[in-house]
This record gives sequence, C-alpha cells and structure tokens, in this order.
Amino acid sequence: MSKLSSRMNKRVAALTPSSILTFNQKISKIPDIVKLTLGEPDFDTPEHVKQAAIEAINDNESHYTNSRGTLGLRKAATHYLDKKYGVEYDPETQILITAGATGAIYSALTAMLNPGDTVIIPTPIFPLYIPIAMLGGAKPIFVDTSGNGFILSPEKLQQAIEENKDTVKAVILNYPTNPTGVTYHKEDLQKLADVISKYDIFVLSDEIYSELTYDGTHVSMGSILPEQTLVMNGVSKSHAMTGWRIGMICGPADVINEIGKVSEFTITSATTNAQAAAEEAFKNGMDDAAPMRAAYIKRRDLLIDGLSKAGFSCPNPNGAFYIFAKIPDSLNQNSVEFCNQLADEAKVAVIPGASFGPGGEGYVRISYAASEADLKKAIERIQKFAEQKV
Repeated sequence: MSKLSSRMNKRVAALTPSSILTFNQKISKIPDIVKLTLGEPDFDTPEHVKQAAIEAINDNESHYTNSRGTLGLRKAATHYLDKKYGVEYDPETQILITAGATGAIYSALTAMLNPGDTVIIPTPIFPLYIPIAMLGGAKPIFVDTSGNGFILSPEKLQQAIEENKDTVKAVILNYPTNPTGVTYHKEDLQKLADVISKYDIFVLSDEIYSELTYDGTHVSMGSILPEQTLVMNGVSKSHAMTGWRIGMICGPADVINEIGKVSEFTITSATTNAQAAAEEAFKNGMDDAAPMRAAYIKRRDLLIDGLSKAGFSCPNPNGAFYIFAKIPDSLNQNSVEFCNQLADEAKVAVIPGASFGPGGEGYVRISYAASEADLKKAIERIQKFAEQKV
C-alpha cells in the first residue's frame, strides 16, 4: 500500500466498487456462461448516426466545442424532447450536454449538494445515485417501494420529506425504472408533483429509458413541474449508443448555469464527433427506437413465460429492458448467494436484487437486452436448475 493512500479523500475511501460491475466481472470468467447482467443493448448504432460521426471526423471536427455542447446538438435535442414529450427548453440556456446520463447525474448532484444535505432515493433503484450523493457529503434517504408495486407513493414521499425537511435537497426519480421496468404514468407524477411543489427541493428525473416505454407514451416530469425538475436523458438506450457517452440535462436556466460549471471543470466538453452523431440521432432518428422496442417486448414476454414456469414471479415491466424477478420460496432467498449458485451450477448470470437497495433482497434483476437465442438458453437452464432444487 502506498504511504500516501491514507491521505486520500475520506468520502472516496468510504465507497466500495459497484457491486454490479464487480459481480459481472467475477462471473465472466465462468466458461459457457449466459450473461443477462448489464444494461447493454445488443443492437448496433443506426447507420445514419455512425455516418454523421465519420463525416465529422473527415471534416476535421476534432476541436473543443462549447462546454455546454454544440449549439446544433442542443437545438436538435430540445426539438426532440418537445416533439416527443411536450417539454420546452431554450437550447441556449436550459440544456447541457454531458458525458452520458452519468455525467448529468454527477454534475447535478455535485452542483447542488452541501455536506449534511439529504437526498430521497426510492428503492430498489440503480445504485449509481447513492455514491455520487455521498461524495457530495449528503446522506441518502431510502424509501422502500417494494410494497407498492415499486412505485413511490405521494404518502411515502411526504413522510420522507417531513422527516428530513431541514436537510432534504432533492428527490431522485428514474423511470422506466432500472431494475424493475416499472414506469410512472401522468397521474402518478402529478400526485408526486403536488407534494414536491410545497417544498424548495429539486427533482432529478432520470428518463434515459423514455423511448423504451411499452404501455402508452412516456410522460416527462419536466412537463408537470418544470420549475423544480431537472430532466436527464440521452442517446444511450434510445439509439443503442452506450459507448458514445452523450447525455443531457435540462432545467431552469440559472440552475443549469451552476451545473454547467461542474461539467466544464470535469470534462471541458463532450467528444466532438460523438456530439455530431447525437445531433443526427435527434434530428433524423426520431423513431430509431421503434424496432428495438418491439424486439424488447417480444423478449420480455418470452422471459416472463419461461420464468413463471420455473416458479419466479415479477411485476410485468412496461419499460426499459429488465425483469425484477422474485426468487421462488423453494430456492435460496439470499440474492447474492442465489446468483453465485445460479452462475456456478446453471451457467446463467443475473444480478442480485440486494445491489439495488432496500426492497431488493429476495429478487434478481435479469436484463433482456440480449439475443433471443441467449434468452432461450438461459430459460432452459434456469428451469432445469429450479427443478433440481425442489
């Protein structure tokens, strides 16, 4: 150990590496493993989007852009959000292009949090928000939604705010939700907005899976409570562009100004040719997600049918590409032990529900952003595994 390691930031030292990535790396060494672990679409980036990046490179667009992103991309992104979800933003002042949605989350929480603040986080949820909040010196306040169909109720939200009203700075929403695939409808959001509007707090609305909404049209919290909401989105899931790392955050101009400082000091600006690709995606790929969405619905139905025959139960996902399945009572209810056993004995890798916070234990997250062939193989192996354990 380096003699200087003890002088590192104590908040960083208190964090542990992502349990999801750690588990995925561990099981990747198992021969013939079927991996249903990560949220990585198995589709290719659309050709017209790739070509836009190639043209940008050939045109020597290899220099820094405005730290907020190219104006062309910001205009295309705001037009896309307006056309899709009816949220209106000024491309000059109300949108910031970030290094993926992760960059939006980091910059927003870093800009708003002071030591001693609290952040309300409904769980089970993708755990990324938790360490970022802690790096800012804030305390996560977990609200277990497992008893309410994995939806944050206005009553639970009201209670959490009142119990922390002297410190609460923000509420996190992520929908369609990772890991459950559950989403919020307009009436759900309006009830939450009615509670939040009574307090001077932010809503960080992570809507990266908005285009993978199966039941009706996605409703953005930004259309309901625009003065308090920061909407995060991007091209990772809608256009199969996870590795391009282009996200965005939109909201009140004065708030975006402050978030923009953090982003500028962190990354200077997003990658130039990737911004050109994202601009093309928003301009001419308005419906690029449609074939992916249709494929995901088919895969979801295939997986739910196969899992139910193996004794698993789960909420029917109406968005994203995850199933949050309840482990059958006849099997090990410790999700970490169960997932290790499933990987070792059945050669199928899924993520322990415990990784997603309170309410996740006893469940597993299964990603169906994988080929139909892999899903069928996984189902066959899971069913055989469950039969052998009865």
